[in-house]
Amino acid sequence: MILVGYSVTKIAVGVLCVTLAVLILVIAYRKLLAYLGRGKMPSEKYCVLYSIEANPAKGELELYFTSEETKEVTLELLNDDFSPNREIVTKEYKAGSHIVRFDSTQVANGTYFYQLRTGNQKTMKKLVISN
Repeated sequence: MILVGYSVTKIAVGVLCVTLAVLILVIAYRKLLAYLGRGKMPSEKYCVLYSIEANPAKGELELYFTSEETKEVTLELLNDDFSPNREIVTKEYKAGSHIVRFDSTQVANGTYFYQLRTGNQKTMKKLVISN
C-alpha cells in the first residue's frame, strides 16, 4: 500500500526511529538530573517550617514545623529588616511534628519574619501581626 509516496514500512520505520530518539533523550535527561543531584544533602536532613494560616495574625500563634531527625532548633522573631527581635525558643526536638506557641501581643503590630535555625539550615516565613 502506498500512502502519498510513502509505504507503510517506511512510515512504521520512521515512527520507530522517532520513538527511539525520544526514549534516548529521556534516559539522557534522567542521567543528567541524577549526576547534578549528587552531593546534595537528602531532604530528610532538613526541617520544614509551615506558614501561619491567619493573615494578619493576632493573639497566640502556633508556629508549626516538622523534622525527620532529632535536632536542636531555634525559632526566633525577626524585624522587617531581618534584624533579630527576640528568640522564641531554643530546644532539642525529636523527629516528628511540633507546635511552638508564641504570644504576639508581646510585640507591636507590623511586619515580621519568623525563622527556624538548625545546625545546617535557616528558613523563614513572613508574618503580619495586627492585635
